[in-house]
Amino acid sequence: MATSRRVERVASLIKREVSLMLLNGIKDDRVGAGMVSVTDVIVSGDLQHAKIFVSVYGTDEAKAETMEGLRSATRYVRGELGHRVQLRRTPEVVFLEDNSLERGDKMLLLLNKLSQERKPDEDFGEGESAGEE
Repeated sequence: MATSRRVERVASLIKREVSLMLLNGIKDDRVGAGMVSVTDVIVSGDLQHAKIFVSVYGTDEAKAETMEGLRSATRYVRGELGHRVQLRRTPEVVFLEDNSLERGDKMLLLLNKLSQERKPDEDFGEGESAGEE
């Protein structure tokens, strides 16, 4: 078992290298269908498996196409990681879509909507308290 500090360092290295590959290494046109960024990498304790979370900006069709392109580029990504990151064994790579940014946007929209709906009620409450004085 690797120490948690080493696992974090390996995850950070993988995140950096895969981000660079997304910029200029992966030639699949499907990967360019949506704007892609690596949001997180989780590496198993034995350094044998890496889950790469990516955020894809675009339409649902572009997201699906991009994820399909990334999944087909898995062998290439693993091979490049083997060359770029010096490990005994290169971890198995899995790409997963990260929807946390979209969920956060939806939450902010809901909170803004709630605050706008409450403003008229608060104005009424203020007038009521002013009349009581």
